[in-house]
Amino acid sequence: MTIKETIDQIVSEFGYFDDWMDKYNYLIEMGKSLPMIEEKYKVDSNLITGCQSRVWLHADLEDGRIFFTADSDAVITKGIVNLLIRVFSGHTPQEIVEAHTDFLDSIGLKEHLSPTRSNGLLSMMKQMKLYALAYKTKLESDAS
Repeated sequence: MTIKETIDQIVSEFGYFDDWMDKYNYLIEMGKSLPMIEEKYKVDSNLITGCQSRVWLHADLEDGRIFFTADSDAVITKGIVNLLIRVFSGHTPQEIVEAHTDFLDSIGLKEHLSPTRSNGLLSMMKQMKLYALAYKTKLESDAS
């Protein structure tokens, strides 16, 4: 499934809920299925700066695709990071770098989060794109 197809699916899923509390609960449920980071990666260098909660994010490159794992000490943040992992994980660095993230506005996520959580969301997304950019550069360097 492409990033756009995943995003369309997420927008559709959030469209089932009329009330923001239902969407919030859905995010919490998503957090329960978060691909968990190995303990060895729960180090300060993998902490997302700018988050109200502690969020660890790790990326591995396998066969030209990036796979993310994460953890957080807050249930809603686990849901948010899992939402982003669902969108980006398993895709090439190029696809992740080029991906549009305006779907977060479409589902109303940014407007219903506290300012600190909203900043954390942007920091998570930025870190995922930075991982993708670093792996893209590495792949291009290895190819030449």
